Amino acid sequence: MASAPTPPPLLPVTNPTPAGSAAAAGSDAPIATPAFRLFLSRISDSARRSLSDRRPWAEMVDRSAFSRPDSLSDATSRLRRNLTYFRVNYTAVVAFALGASLLAHPFSLLILLGVLAAWCFLYIFRASDQPVALFGRTFSDRETLLGLVGASIVAFFFTPVASLIISGMLVGAAIVAAHGAFRMPEDLFLDDADAANPNSAAQGLLSFLGAPGSRV
Repeated sequence: MASAPTPPPLLPVTNPTPAGSAAAAGSDAPIATPAFRLFLSRISDSARRSLSDRRPWAEMVDRSAFSRPDSLSDATSRLRRNLTYFRVNYTAVVAFALGASLLAHPFSLLILLGVLAAWCFLYIFRASDQPVALFGRTFSDRETLLGLVGASIVAFFFTPVASLIISGMLVGAAIVAAHGAFRMPEDLFLDDADAANPNSAAQGLLSFLGAPGSRV
């Protein structure tokens, strides 16, 4: 009697992963990458555009253009005109004073960077369809926002961060006020566009806040 034929061995079958599933898995990143890249690009563009409007530093520190103001009203008038003319330079001076104040205290700088990173990754650029999950619990947008506000208050007012920021800005403002009061503006001439819109530099520098995809 003939024996039954031996069945062929079973081979393992691998189910290919659909392309859509791979794309969906890659889109579960905790941060909206295109929006974040666009935000950084707009920061770079706005900063470059604003710095291109700065006045020559040699003109700003021309020693022959400094003199003591005759009165308080004269100092105020000089400061007003110099603020309009050197507004980008003055912004750079305040930013430099603020940066120097923070760099002199690395621990406070790390706290500030940590708070800013938490806002960016957990709220501003987080994908709207992906909630924050920590310690096995999922947090809503409102809970995340309240937590970030509370952490920011603790970081700013229970550490030296707030005092360093305020002191750095005060030092920068004092330098600007002293320069504006003693720099004679008689040789300064504003462009028509600058005279019509004295806040154009500040608006250009802050234009990145309207980046699509962010919650600012």
